[in-house]
Amino acid sequence: MQPKTMYKLLPVFLSTVIAIPAFGASHREAPLIALDPAADNTDTYAFRSWEDPDKVVFILNTIPSQDPADGPNYFAFDDSILYQLHIDNNKDGEAEDIVYAFRFTTETRPALGSLNFPLPFVGNPNIGAVPALQGITALDGPGSEGLTRRQTYEVYEKRGKKWKELFKGQTLVVVPSNVGPATMPDYQDLVKQGIYTDSKTNIRVFSGQRAETFAIDLGAVFDTVNLRRFPPVLSESEDNNDAANPFGNNRFSGFNINSIVIEIPISRVTMDGQPADSTHTPHIGMYASTSRQKVKVLKTNGKTFELGKFVQISRLANPLVNELIINTPMKDTWNASEPEDEAQFQEFYKAPSLATALNLIFGLPVPTTPRTDLMQVFLKYPGQSVNGTNCGYPCAELLRLDVSVPPTAPEQQKRLGGLATPADPAGFPNGRRPNDDVTDIATRVVGGQAFIENRVGDGVNFLENAPGAGTSQVTANGIAKTFPYLPNPFDGRNRQHLDCGEVGANPCN
Repeated sequence: MQPKTMYKLLPVFLSTVIAIPAFGASHREAPLIALDPAADNTDTYAFRSWEDPDKVVFILNTIPSQDPADGPNYFAFDDSILYQLHIDNNKDGEAEDIVYAFRFTTETRPALGSLNFPLPFVGNPNIGAVPALQGITALDGPGSEGLTRRQTYEVYEKRGKKWKELFKGQTLVVVPSNVGPATMPDYQDLVKQGIYTDSKTNIRVFSGQRAETFAIDLGAVFDTVNLRRFPPVLSESEDNNDAANPFGNNRFSGFNINSIVIEIPISRVTMDGQPADSTHTPHIGMYASTSRQKVKVLKTNGKTFELGKFVQISRLANPLVNELIINTPMKDTWNASEPEDEAQFQEFYKAPSLATALNLIFGLPVPTTPRTDLMQVFLKYPGQSVNGTNCGYPCAELLRLDVSVPPTAPEQQKRLGGLATPADPAGFPNGRRPNDDVTDIATRVVGGQAFIENRVGDGVNFLENAPGAGTSQVTANGIAKTFPYLPNPFDGRNRQHLDCGEVGANPCN
């Protein structure tokens, strides 16, 4: 996937390279990737910026289910993983027209003076003897002394076959895990410091911890779709309420995630280099991937290694495809395959076992097979047709975004996107925003018209306790209004999960 010149650009860390099989995305959705959380693509987002409509935003989330209090070794990107965002801008299904690659470097930095803590992040206002350790107030220079373990990163852009490094001359620092108010007295200020702009391309980037906004009643859904209500599952008013969880319990309440966020001028990613306009080529496709390098031991005693090419172990475009459409024996193979080769998996789209299960569980009719409608939604651009009952060419599983569609302001966003009443065309399946309720949307798309009419859903509509909710930075239902478009992470000292049966939460059954 990567040309030889890429190896010259990207640093290799022999001491941290791990040999992973060529088989490997969402949260722990395949057997092998569940063993490798730093490489697990949990969510991929692509949307037109509501802060700057002339730009498009891509987000790669990784390291699922982070409890904010899980110290002392908190959550970091993996130096040996190649994180990439791939873009198809000519609708041929091969998302290698433009690629953004991210590599991370971890450094151990000595604490100031004679104090030596067994902690990666040090800061407390009661440390009067060493003022610099009274709290982490900077990512670099004075005030950053408490970052005794710090990550920096590099960003590369591939256009055609040519790679180049972006943000040259800048030290890009990962915003660390939010461990608590004593160590990090003004976390939002650290976030601002961790936003970088490339003056030559007007690209913005951020890497660091954020709140997990993907909301789902995971316990009910993966108890073989044992939802807590039967059809009609949601009333019309509940379905249209984007600021209430009517009956479900959000598994990810109070949890964090690691995010790579990049905001790019739309004219830089469209094929003809034009801004968003329906008269040009407004559709782009994309996916996120993580890869590790193959390693061959040449001399066991001499510890000589031969480093091979990067091998993809996780990919993610449309949410929940691997969980809900691809059957378990093929999930790892799917993760390791290229999106343009999706025809090899088309039988899963034609006759999804989930649809059969939904029919048996709820007694609602599902569309007859073969399901060419699912191939049309997930594997084709608008205007591209399937070939009879086969996918045809191109056949690629990509998250597709029409950049000519204006963004919806955070306060007006509908969780059901194109299925909402009235529809919100800027939401999934036109790209994906952090608060799009992809669980309900995907279940209804796979289930068919009867599941749309009966408003089938898991009862979890949004992240109910997002940090900063109801402020100038975050809407009441947890939508971040500004870059990096995800709320601040929950902090470790004050972390709280809203579990079923608790005050403010829904009952367990």
